[in-house]
Amino acid sequence: MQKAEIGIIGGSGLYSMPGFQNVREERVPTPFGDPSDAFVLGEVDGRSVAFLARHGRGHRILPSELNFRANIYAMKMLGVERILSVSAVGSLKEEHKPTDFVIPDQFIDRTFARVSTFFGEGIVAHVGFGDPVCSTVMSVFEKACAEVGVVGKSGGTYVCMEGPQFSTRAESNLYRSWGADVIGMTNLQEAKLAREAEICYATIAMVTDYDCWRAGHDDVTIDQIVAVLHQNADNATRVVKAAIAAMPTGRTCACASALKYAVLTDRKAIPAEARERLALLLDKYL
Repeated sequence: MQKAEIGIIGGSGLYSMPGFQNVREERVPTPFGDPSDAFVLGEVDGRSVAFLARHGRGHRILPSELNFRANIYAMKMLGVERILSVSAVGSLKEEHKPTDFVIPDQFIDRTFARVSTFFGEGIVAHVGFGDPVCSTVMSVFEKACAEVGVVGKSGGTYVCMEGPQFSTRAESNLYRSWGADVIGMTNLQEAKLAREAEICYATIAMVTDYDCWRAGHDDVTIDQIVAVLHQNADNATRVVKAAIAAMPTGRTCACASALKYAVLTDRKAIPAEARERLALLLDKYL
């Protein structure tokens, strides 16, 4: 299996990553099932990269249907140490305009129908998640936005909702009263699982429109939103390329050892099946 150092997860509007060299595709089955699509493996500026279309090419998979565990575990199987996530979001603040990028450092979970951990079935682990994204990757994203001339705002809170319906106006105003910045349907589970897999993770939240709280929201047409999606995808491609080129080669952050003290189950009590399923994550500690 070809290995990759950096993983990219592309969201709505970003289904491929132009500019790859030595490209090949590989399907990566995992103990948790199949990822959203085949991985596109290649090189960008001499760095080995794996790209995955979050919703599958052609946008076939609902947010609630995503096999988040398979997507992240497959990244780990490929040797990925850092994940650069890209996703479309709605804005909860006037200051975050369509085509702006927000690089959130906090999440609020409003999902209810998803599996967000590799653990269970005989093995218990609790990773720290007070700071849910990697500060190193966030910083690189921020500098990459500045380098290519895209508005990139570092910090903020991402509300992760279940979907697939968008918010009611009452919900949207509730999230605004909490001080949240953007709203989407995918990134929190990725961040949780990446932390369990000891993979650095950060996301670029690409603002497509204002959520339904804003007067005039109903006047926004699908054509306008699609045009913003295309512009965001073009900008994201440039930002991600710049981020890959600037990414440090070593890791000094705590992400790389998130599981060191997380497993609470007595080693002798861990079922053989669970141990085998999570060998990729736990062998260095067990």
